[in-house]
Amino acid sequence: MIYRTIKNTRIPALGFGTFGLNGAEGLAAIECALETGYRHIDAAIRYGNEAEVGQAIASSRVPREEIFLTTKIWYGDLTPQVIFDSTRESLDRLKTDFVDLLLIHWPSPDMDLGRVLDALAELQSEGLARNIGVANFPTALMRACVEDHGADLLTNQVEYHPFLNQSAVYDLCRRYGMLLTAYLPLARGAVMDDPVLQEIAESHGKSAAQVTLRWLLQQADVAAIPRSSKPEHIRSNFDVFDFALSEEEMARIGALRGGGRIVNVEWAPEWDPA
Repeated sequence: MIYRTIKNTRIPALGFGTFGLNGAEGLAAIECALETGYRHIDAAIRYGNEAEVGQAIASSRVPREEIFLTTKIWYGDLTPQVIFDSTRESLDRLKTDFVDLLLIHWPSPDMDLGRVLDALAELQSEGLARNIGVANFPTALMRACVEDHGADLLTNQVEYHPFLNQSAVYDLCRRYGMLLTAYLPLARGAVMDDPVLQEIAESHGKSAAQVTLRWLLQQADVAAIPRSSKPEHIRSNFDVFDFALSEEEMARIGALRGGGRIVNVEWAPEWDPA
């Protein structure tokens, strides 16, 4: 495993996303991920599967302290009292006394950002969240968090894959000493059809998905959280630590980056230019 140390917190750089993993099938997938070796599990209230995540962790042989566990507060719940209440409810469903990381899932145009950040900081001071951060925040909102409100954020979790240029967010994360956590790192499978990724993968005896994850992991201060319900893909995505990409290969993949955003929901903020 590759680890990132951000603000004195050690984080497995390869995590397991759980969006859409619900019920018995979802539980089995999360259990498979833990058995495979994933120690960074990404959940969210909105996913409706915190109970499955909690059950999988509780029934595994992995000590809780070895798991970096994230959950997220939905953008419609960003008032202090709801944040306090929903976080405690999350902990109950997750069967844990704390999460390692608590995120704002999406920014809301109606939120009082200062009060929201103060509420997260209070939960952190109480030990219910060891770290706090944001997701889907463009650079304007990142600056507001850090420079206007003095927030000590661990990460910004954003869509990031070879077809989407996130240089503005990435550069600001590094300037602030933050981690960039990449969701949809495989662009919903589109990486498998790209000829550049296929060629590089063939030269290493790997798949295009494995090469993509390796490309992300070889970028400083980046973590990736692929998800799958299929055991063979869960295991394959984890098999990325026995090879390395050359500088030339990294540059070739990096040159693919453009405006290929996949997630652009109606409540999305104004994105940075790709």
